[in-house]
Parts: sequence; structure tokens; C-alpha cells
Amino acid sequence: MAGNNNADPRHLETLDRDLGRLSNLEQATSFAARPIVGGGIALVFIALAGLAAALFFGQSSNTLLVTVAAAFGAYMALNIGANDVANNMGPAVGAKALSMGGAILIAAIFESAGALLAGGDVVKTIAKGIIDPQSLGTTEVFIWAMMAALLASALWVNLATWVGAPVSTTHSVVGGVMGAGIAAAGFGAVSWGTMSTIAASWVISPVLGGLIAAGFLWFIKVKIVYQDDKIAAARKWVPVLVGIMAGAFASYLAIKGLKKIIKIDLQTALMIGVAAGLIIWAATIPLIKKQSEGLENRNKSLKVLFGIPLVVSAALLSFAHGANDVANAVGPLAAIVQASGSGDFLAAVSIPFWVMIIGAFGISFGLFLFGPKLIKMVGDQITKLNPMRAYCVALSAAITVIIASWLGLPVSSTHIAVGGVFGVGFFREWYTERRIKQARMAMPTRKQYSREERRRRKLVRRSHFLTIAAAWVITVPATATISGLLFLLLNSFSS
Repeated sequence: MAGNNNADPRHLETLDRDLGRLSNLEQATSFAARPIVGGGIALVFIALAGLAAALFFGQSSNTLLVTVAAAFGAYMALNIGANDVANNMGPAVGAKALSMGGAILIAAIFESAGALLAGGDVVKTIAKGIIDPQSLGTTEVFIWAMMAALLASALWVNLATWVGAPVSTTHSVVGGVMGAGIAAAGFGAVSWGTMSTIAASWVISPVLGGLIAAGFLWFIKVKIVYQDDKIAAARKWVPVLVGIMAGAFASYLAIKGLKKIIKIDLQTALMIGVAAGLIIWAATIPLIKKQSEGLENRNKSLKVLFGIPLVVSAALLSFAHGANDVANAVGPLAAIVQASGSGDFLAAVSIPFWVMIIGAFGISFGLFLFGPKLIKMVGDQITKLNPMRAYCVALSAAITVIIASWLGLPVSSTHIAVGGVFGVGFFREWYTERRIKQARMAMPTRKQYSREERRRRKLVRRSHFLTIAAAWVITVPATATISGLLFLLLNSFSS
């Protein structure tokens, strides 16, 4: 009988508890090890980028400088992948049109393709004309300034990712170059006209993105969601919205994503967009009709019709982002490579292919290793998104960039996309409050919510709104300060 003691229920309970503790310990160990593994892989990539730079640049007196600069550029590219790419994929993940793994895979492919196939091959002015290179005097001072700008912007984006704030990597680089320029040559080295235009874009781009996203959501609600026959309305208007998306992205890619292949002016890009929009609209009509067959007349059915267009729009945004924003990582690095090789730091900067590879692979690795945190923030924690709302955000991003290009404003894809998410959320708050008031007027006996309860039911999380807005405002001065200090430190080593 003694041999059956193991069957005692109390013994089994103890065994279950022990196994549960082991399981929890295993999960905790896995969770704690994940950032360590990610950091280790990132360090290996940075080291490989430096090694590749040493091999491609060849033996010279400046090889060590270029190697260190390549490591800084790889670090910046990792941070762009961790922070910036969330703006393209966050809405699709938040709307559950894509899984986290699917979003990371699509973004990595299209970001890399955009960077390598259509990335800008010439930076006409250093960091978009923020400083006058001539004011820096010597090649050595110029190289230290670009090194400081690159490292400062990477450190700032890393910090922003850690606290969960999607910031503009473009503005981070701008602030870094400005701070290094001021430390090297004084305030007169900065093009303050360009800086004032960029400062204006801090307000204009998110507000414009939010208004356009809210406008499309209003259109969808009025023309489709609140119609008696939702499916019939969707068959009519979803192809129109898909055609608008196709036209907007065709123009967007023509303006922002194909600079390396062919130069296209705004008017030609708009004509391309109109033609593409009409073709896709006509092709989508039978597809939507077939997809909508058998769907129930309810809002849940409408989400199905927006799923595929939303995934396609996220992929196209990633391609254009890779083509346009990879220069944030590799522009200063390319300038250092050119100045180190030829000694000429005043000419337009050509970006070597190996430098573009560092930028493209760095963005993909950063997204894979550290991107999920910001993807969840943008897609799920600001306001609740569904495929229709997320589609409005993606469409707004493309249209806002086209409008900004027409106005000549340097805008941030981060500000536009996050502004679109806020615009959708605040519009839903306004629209919901409006419907509650209408219902209250129609039924005075309806239950009344207190002001405190209505505040608790807000559809946009105010804490995230304030955190992100504060991070946007201080990005340029923060990176400028860090960059200026780094320049003084680096320059003191060489003197």
C-alpha cells in the first residue's frame, strides 16, 4: 500500500504547484532574455556594418573613422526600424487585418525593397540644407559634425522607443545636424529659414493628417455604415475608396519613392495617380461585388471588404518609407564616406550601394527585434482601430504627403500617420457625443451620464496624446543639444 502514496491527491496538488512554478519561471526567463538576445543581435549587426565599411572603403588614414561612422549609421537604421516603421504597420495590426508576425514580414520586405530599388541616390544638400557646410571650415570638422549628428539622432530615437513615443527620425537628424553645426561654427551656420519651415510642419502635418483621416471616416459612416442597406452601399463606395487609395499611392510613389529611377514633377505624378485610380476603381467593382455576396447586412461584414486594401496600403507605405527615409540613416554616413575619401565636403553627396545596404538591413533588423512595442502603441493603445478606421489613416498619409509636396513643406511620415490615428479617435469622440445628444433630445428619459463618466469613456487615451506631443516638440532641441555636446567631445579628441 505504501507504494500508492504517490497517488495521494495532496501529493498531486503539490506536484501541480511545483510544475506551475517551473512553467512561470520558464516564461519569466524567456521574457527577460528576449531583450538581451535582441540587443546581442543588434550589436553583432553594428559590428558587421563597421567591418563591411572597412572592407569596402579600403586602407587609408580615414578607414577607422569610416568604420566608426558605419557603426553609428547601422545603429541609427536599427532605431528607425524600431520606431518609424510602426507608423505604417501599427494601424493594420491594431485593426487585426495583419498579425504582428505578418506585419513585420511585409514591412521588412517592402522597406528593404524601397530602400534598395528606389532610395534617393543623391543628397543635394547636407540634411536638407540645415547648415552651410562652408561655415564648418575643414573636412575634419565636417566629419566630426556629421558623426555627432548621426549618433545624437540615434540615441534620441532609441530613448523615444524605450518610453513608447513614436517620433520623427527626419526631425531627429535635422536637430542633430543643427546642433553640431552650432557647436562647430555658431548660430550663423544654421539656415533658420529652413528651420522655421520645418517647425511649421510640426503643427501642419499631424493636423492635416488628422483632418483628412477624420474626413474619410465621416464619409464612410454617412455613405456606408449608417445606410439601411450597408452591403449595397459598400458595393458602390468601397471601389471608389480603393480607387482613391490607388491614385493617392501612385502619386505618392511617383513623388517620393521613384527619385532614383526617374524624376517626376508634381503635375505628372497627379496625372499618373488619376489614371491609376480610374483603372483600379473599374477593376475593383466586380471584385467587391463577388466578395460581398452572402454577407449579412451588418457592420462586421463591412470590415471584411476593407481588409485586403488595408494590407496593400500598409505594404505600399512601407515601400515609400524605405525609399524616402533610409537617407535619415545613411545620409550623414554617406557624407562622411565622401569627405573621408575625396576630402571634398561641399559637393552633392552620392550614396554608395554598400551604404544603402546597411540602411536597408538595419531598418529590417530594428523592426524585427524592437518594432512590436511601437506597433502596439500606434495600432492599439492610442484609440481602438478597425479596418475602416485604419484604412482612413493609411489613405490620409498618402494624400497628406502629396499636399505637403505641393506646398513645399518638409513633413514627417511619423507625424502624419500618428496624427491620422488621433484624428480618427477624436472624430469618433465628437461623433459619439453628437449622437448621444441627439438621442437625449429624442428620449429625455434616457439614462444620463455624469461629466466624470463621460470623461472616463473618452475614446482617445489622453496620457499617450500628451506624451507623444511632448516628444514631438522637444525632438529637435533635444537632439541638437546632444549633438552639440557630442561634437565638442569628439572634436576635443582630435585636437
